[in-house]
Amino acid sequence: MVLGNHSTITEFILLGLSADPHNQVIFFVLFLWIYLLTMTGNLMMIVVIRMESHLHSPMYFFLSHLSFLDLCLTSVTVPKMLENLLSEKKSISVEGCFAQAFFLFSIAGTEAFVLSAMAYDRYNAIRHPLLYGQLMSKQLCRGLVWVAWGLGFLDAFINTLTTLNLDFCEAHVMPHFSCELPSLFSLSCSDISINFSVLGFSAIVHASGTLFLIFFSYARIVSTILSISSTSGRSKAFSTCSSHLTAVSFFYGSASLRYLMPTSSSPLELIFSIQYSVVTPLVNPLVYSLKNKEVKEALKRMLQKGSQNLR
Repeated sequence: MVLGNHSTITEFILLGLSADPHNQVIFFVLFLWIYLLTMTGNLMMIVVIRMESHLHSPMYFFLSHLSFLDLCLTSVTVPKMLENLLSEKKSISVEGCFAQAFFLFSIAGTEAFVLSAMAYDRYNAIRHPLLYGQLMSKQLCRGLVWVAWGLGFLDAFINTLTTLNLDFCEAHVMPHFSCELPSLFSLSCSDISINFSVLGFSAIVHASGTLFLIFFSYARIVSTILSISSTSGRSKAFSTCSSHLTAVSFFYGSASLRYLMPTSSSPLELIFSIQYSVVTPLVNPLVYSLKNKEVKEALKRMLQKGSQNLR
């Protein structure tokens, strides 16, 4: 039975994690703890970069935006997931579902562009150290971030707009913990070939375009590092890139697969979604704080100032 269009459906049911009440409590405690750690870690990164003047460089400018994006990404899905884990009726309104799908896609897309901008920044820092300040000016950095936000939201707008025209069936139960565009397609009674084509094209172009910039930047970075004669110099250059490469691997490995794989209600869909929208926002601040000496020292100074002010 077809309900005409999505406006005749008032809500979707999200049944992605577990129907066992005992497991739901365990999942609630686990994801609440992850969410609090994620919020604390990313807010800490933003505050430290903001407060410490010697961290006001292009590298940390992009890092602060990455932390802000991670805050937004995890906040789009986790609070609603936590609410549904404790609720008997695990529902989300149609408007809320489409809004969640839009912001998930747009923020993830923006993060992909920011990660590629960070690779370009590391390329200029290592390849052209003497011209780094001129090449990575404040105007360019701000411009790259605005372009990242603009393209991310434009891509999401196009894909969400095509989804708004779909008709949905009476069965409106979604085997997922959040609303994502591929999950919405599986509930539709309409022909979704155009939607899949648009989503696949944008995902491929988006992912391949930003990954190409990252690979190109690191190919030039590696050739530059290998030409450095001193072992300590090579080690220092590699260490400045390792955190970024870790963030890229975590994010692209899961987000790209999630939006490129066919919708089949597979457990892999949940795993990939949890990794890019829940785990990666937690890992990024840990990686950048634990592997970055400047951030650790700045954090230590900030905590010491805070403890002195409390005395």
